[in-house]
Amino acid sequence: MSMDPERIRPSDLESAGEDGVNTAPNPTMGEIIAARFSRRDLLRGSLAVAAISAVIGDRALAASPGQAQGVSSFDFTEIEAGVDETHHVADGYEAQILLRWGDPIFPDAPEFDPLNQSAEKQARQFGYNSDFIGFFQIENAPDRGLLVANHEYTNEELMFPGVGIQDTKSAAFSKMTKELVDIEIAAHGGAVVELARSGTQWSVVKDSPYNRRITADTEMTLSGPAAGHARLKTSADPAGTKVLGTINNCAGGITPWGTWLSAEENVHGYFWNTVPESHAEAANYKRLGIGTPAYAWGKFHDRFDIEKEPNEPNRFGWIVEIDPFDPNSVPVKRTALGRFKHEGAAGIINKDGRYVVYQGDDERFDYVYKFVTDGTVNTGDRKANFGLLDSGTLYVAKYDADGRGQWLPLVYGQGPLTEANGFTSQADVLIETRRAGDLLGATKMDRPEDVEASPQTNRVYVMLTNNTRRKDDQIDDANPRANNRFGHIIEMIPDEEDHAATGFAWEVLLRCGDSSVADVGATFSSETTKDGWFGMPDNCVIDGKGRLWVSTDGNSAKATGRSDGLWAVETDGERRGTSRHFFRVPAGAEMCGPFFTADDESLFLAVQHPGESEDDKNPASFESPMTRWPDFKEGVPPRPSVLVVTKKGGGVIA
Repeated sequence: MSMDPERIRPSDLESAGEDGVNTAPNPTMGEIIAARFSRRDLLRGSLAVAAISAVIGDRALAASPGQAQGVSSFDFTEIEAGVDETHHVADGYEAQILLRWGDPIFPDAPEFDPLNQSAEKQARQFGYNSDFIGFFQIENAPDRGLLVANHEYTNEELMFPGVGIQDTKSAAFSKMTKELVDIEIAAHGGAVVELARSGTQWSVVKDSPYNRRITADTEMTLSGPAAGHARLKTSADPAGTKVLGTINNCAGGITPWGTWLSAEENVHGYFWNTVPESHAEAANYKRLGIGTPAYAWGKFHDRFDIEKEPNEPNRFGWIVEIDPFDPNSVPVKRTALGRFKHEGAAGIINKDGRYVVYQGDDERFDYVYKFVTDGTVNTGDRKANFGLLDSGTLYVAKYDADGRGQWLPLVYGQGPLTEANGFTSQADVLIETRRAGDLLGATKMDRPEDVEASPQTNRVYVMLTNNTRRKDDQIDDANPRANNRFGHIIEMIPDEEDHAATGFAWEVLLRCGDSSVADVGATFSSETTKDGWFGMPDNCVIDGKGRLWVSTDGNSAKATGRSDGLWAVETDGERRGTSRHFFRVPAGAEMCGPFFTADDESLFLAVQHPGESEDDKNPASFESPMTRWPDFKEGVPPRPSVLVVTKKGGGVIA
């Protein structure tokens, strides 16, 4: 078994195996942003600014925020930034704990018992570490709907008594048994849960016929150009069209025809062993970082052991489409959308009726993508759209220093995507999407996570979480900082408001971090308070008024002196770049979700891995977590949970 010599936490899988994963000579976003700022200053006649920049650097200049004026589009009292053992929401709002890890979601499901867990129980209970959340209104039932939630990964040290951290070389998974692994498998995947609203309160409908758990053992179908390809065939599936389960489901999206798109992200951490350098998949697996296990699954299940099933990793890293209204439906992995570490799959109906799905590849120095369907959305027949995502064009983004950008098609036979470079079909291009992007010269980004398009403005927002491995000679226009600890947000405008267009304009909306520290180079407006700035943007949502909300991953007492949370960000007018703090999570946790109901009166949020420690020398455990949120009972571990925020007395949020 090959293991990384450093500790690999499941929550830090974005960092696993990244040194040398993307060795393409493509320009980095930092190089492009640097060129763009220099060129923009000269074009504006700011020769003095350009001269000063050459001496003291662009980062110091960027720390001078603009003067924000005018009335805020957000109406709430900002909360104080900080770190403690519980959650906090803006005054006048209520945050209700809706679903916790282990809560039963069926009438006959057992209650959560942390000392007596089993895979059978977990498969009928709410799973672990929800990331993406979506909500579907039930037709003709204004106070009923279906919540869908991804269960991304598990923290064995917080889940199981007496186990502790198991993803280190020294531990070598010594305390992980098949029984514990099977619980982890059952805690992955996702859930569909019917909710009912009474006033401002929501409750779970346990006897709903819609309720469903999806796990890493649920049978799924592969569809699209890569389905049935030899590289997807295994001993258990010689046809290459069926796969068991979905893993590391991060962000996602909901479609206009009422399905849920779940994005498989850091799948590399689930596989043991490697293939020889001479193997046909060696370069493919190296490019995805496969061979750095963070779980013990391959110790007990052959399909997660590459030596026994060398093609199994090619069956993960896709977008999964699920019909929440049919609990007997088989989830489908849509291979036309490409294979990489998907952070999201948020879409928009284009003005010509085609559907466009935006995606980020969440790894340092990887790419931003979009997929444009060949067909158009049928608004009168939802099932007529079920194969829509099997046919279309996948593109990768290239950002230019003049504020323009191009979407480069990932199509077999075009440009370098030919047999001369090892591609014999469109299936090969999709299985090795990253390598195809390398050859096309896509721009290397600082961990592109959620990418969302606004139906109100047609602008597209890209969350770039951070990249501490970017060096001074690697900065560019779209990634402007070396050692980018705090991340940034890019705003893109498609040509003629056409999301299928291959050209776009772009701008850096925010460089994140503390604006009071000049060397950080943050660009929040002057109206942003000491509580309003944030670092490490991760997920985002656009509410019914077209306003941007950003959740974060990586803020902590050590990193920024504050917990992760949710911030409201102004994107228009004189207040553009102003941010206000609305919600914060308990110690050790990450903020995920977020998702609004159609009336903007309820906001669903997910709190991942509460109680996790950032101190590797003193890791948290089942017995000694940083917090016991949300139960706060001795002997009960912290429980990742989904909350719903409503305004006291009702009404539109903010």
